Amino acid sequence: MATDSLDAPALGNAPEYSVSEISGAVKRMVEDQFGHVRVRGEIGRVSRPASGHIYLDLKDDRAVLSGVIWKGNASRLATQPEQGLEVIAVGRLTTFPGQSKYQIVIESIEPAGVGALMKLLEDRRKKLAAEGLFDADHKKPLPFLPDVIGVVTSPSGAVIRDILHRVRDRFPRHVLVWPTRVQGETAAAEVAAGIRGFNALEPGGDIPRPDLIIVARGGGSVEDLWPFNEEVVVRAAFESDIPLISAVGHETDTTLIDFASDLRAPTPTAAAEHAVPVRADLIAQVMEQGARQHRTMTRRLEQARTDVRSLARALPRPERLLEIQRQRLDVAGERLVSHRGRFLQDRRATLANWAGRLEARRPQAQLAQSRKDLDALGDRLLRRRDVATQAARRALDPVAERLPWVFAVHVENRRKRLDQAGRLLDTLSHKSVLERGFALALDGNGKPIRSGGAAREAGRFALEFANADRVTVETVEGPAPKGSVKKPATAKKAAPKRKGQGELF
Repeated sequence: MATDSLDAPALGNAPEYSVSEISGAVKRMVEDQFGHVRVRGEIGRVSRPASGHIYLDLKDDRAVLSGVIWKGNASRLATQPEQGLEVIAVGRLTTFPGQSKYQIVIESIEPAGVGALMKLLEDRRKKLAAEGLFDADHKKPLPFLPDVIGVVTSPSGAVIRDILHRVRDRFPRHVLVWPTRVQGETAAAEVAAGIRGFNALEPGGDIPRPDLIIVARGGGSVEDLWPFNEEVVVRAAFESDIPLISAVGHETDTTLIDFASDLRAPTPTAAAEHAVPVRADLIAQVMEQGARQHRTMTRRLEQARTDVRSLARALPRPERLLEIQRQRLDVAGERLVSHRGRFLQDRRATLANWAGRLEARRPQAQLAQSRKDLDALGDRLLRRRDVATQAARRALDPVAERLPWVFAVHVENRRKRLDQAGRLLDTLSHKSVLERGFALALDGNGKPIRSGGAAREAGRFALEFANADRVTVETVEGPAPKGSVKKPATAKKAAPKRKGQGELF
C-alpha cells in the first residue's frame, strides 16, 4: 500500500476519508463541543412509536432542532413533552449518521412557558369545555350501516381518495362530498358551512340527507390545522343532528373538533373504517351463525331421537300394561252388578217415602198456607204505603208554603216584562211619528203606500193622521206636461157613513 501511495504523487497531499470516517469525525467533534447543553425552545411535532422512545422537534422563529428521548429517560420525566409547550431541554448534542443530521439527546425537560398559539388553543378549549360542548352526554351513536355518508374535505387531496377507496373495499355506500378548503383564512367558515349544509338537507329530497358526516384532512403543522380549532367549526360539529366523525391530521394531531365530534378517528382512512363494516366479514359472520344454528338444531334433534329411543327401551310392552287394566275392569263389572240391586232397592224406598209425604200435603193445607202468606204480604204493603205517604206529605209541606210567594214573584216578573214590551211597542209604533205632523198613506185594502208610483197606480188612497182621522186623496191621471206646474192632487175626506159632510179641498 505504501508503494502505491508513493507512485501516485499527482493525487495531492489531501487525505482521503470514507463517509463513515467523516460522519464519525463530525460526531466526535459535536459531542466534544456540546457534551452538555441547555436548549430553550417550543416543542413542535411529538412522536411516540411503539418502541417507547419519544421523538420531537424544538423550534423557535428561525430554526428547528430534532430531539430524542430514550425509553429509559422518557419514563422518568417529570414533565411530559406536549406540542406547543415552551421548555428548557437538558442533554447533549450528537449526530445521526443514517440521515446526516444532528440532534439533541434529551435527559430532562423543564417547562419554560407556553407558546402564544398553544396558549390561545388551551384557553379556547377550556372556554368551550365550560360551555358543555365536549360533554359525553351529547355524543350520538354512529349508525351501524349508513346508506349515505357525507364527507367535508378538499375534493382534490389524497384524503377523499383514501376514504372512497376504503369505503369501496369494505362496504360500498353512497358518498356525498362537500368541497371545502382545509387550510387558509376561509377554511373554517367553509367547513362549518359544509356541516350545517348537510344537516339542512331534507330527508327524501332530491339530494339524499347523509346518515353520517366525516370531516377529514391530512396531517400538517399546528398552523395548518388551525381552522379546525376555530369556534365556528367546533360549534357546528356540536350542533350537528347527524352523527359526526372527525379525522383531522395524523394520529398524534389533536384539534378542538375532535372533542366536539361524536367520534375521533386517528386518520381519514380510520374514519372510513369506523363508518362502515366489512361486507365480507358480515357475510362470513351471517354464514357462520347460520352454520352454527344448523349444527345446533342437528345436535338437538339427534339428542332428542336418542332420548326417545332410550325411553322406548325402558317402557314395558303394551300387552303387559293392559293386563292389569283388564283385571281391574272385570272386578269393577262384578261390583257393578252387585251394586245395581242395592241401588234399585234404595230408589224404591226413596219413592215410597216421597209418596207418603205427598199424601200428607193435601191441596186444602197448601191453600190455607197460601192465604196466610198473602195476608201477611198485604199487611206489609199497607204499612209501606202509609210510611211513603207520610214522607211525601212532609216533603210537600215546605213546597206548598213557598208556592204562593213563588207565584206572586212570577206574576210580578211577567207584569214588568209586559210593561216593558208595551213601552217598546209605543216607541216603535208609527203613531208617535204621526203625532209629530206626519200622515200615513193607505190604499184601498188598508196597506201602507211606500212610493209615488204606488200612489198613482192606486188612483185613490187615504191619509191617516194622529187622531185617527182619515181623508181620501185622488191622484191626477197621466204625466204632467213639460213646463207646466203640476196641480196638486184633489184631496177628499173619506166619506163617512153619516150624510151631509162635504169635501175638504
